[in-house]
Parts: sequence; C-alpha cells; structure tokens
Amino acid sequence: MAELLLYTRQGCCLCEGLAEKLLALQPPPRLRRIDVDQDAALQARYGLEVPLLAQCSAAGERLLPRVSPRLAGVQLVRWLASQGVEL
Repeated sequence: MAELLLYTRQGCCLCEGLAEKLLALQPPPRLRRIDVDQDAALQARYGLEVPLLAQCSAAGERLLPRVSPRLAGVQLVRWLASQGVEL
C-alpha cells in the first residue's frame, strides 16, 4: 500500500474535505498531511494550488491530477485506482 501525501494549508475547506473523504475509505489509505505554509519552498511551489494529492513510493513522489471535490466513497476509490493508487 502506497502512502498518500496531501499538500494542504490550515483553514482550507477543500483540503479538510478531501482528507475526510480519504480517511473515510475502507480501508483508509496511509495519509500524511503537509502544510505548505510551514515551508517557504512548498508555499512558493504549491501556494494556492492546494489541495494537492501525491503518491509516495520507493520510486519517489508523483503528483496526481486534481481531485474533484464531488468525488467520495466508491467514486473516489475508482478515481484513485485509475491513477494507479492501490488501497
């Protein structure tokens, strides 16, 4: 099972919503949240692009396309599978 990285910032309702939807999946993915405002380089790189989801594996980090805020449950699982993410 790969680890997912969620690039986020405090107070971002889209970030919080995506985290909740991911953690509600069965089984929930290993999810690590990274606050871009805590690192100047990440803030400069991702700034207003959050929430961003990335897959972290032995091969490195791979940013995934933007996740639609409308996806949840089975639809989110299918979308993750289409991106090569195994839960």
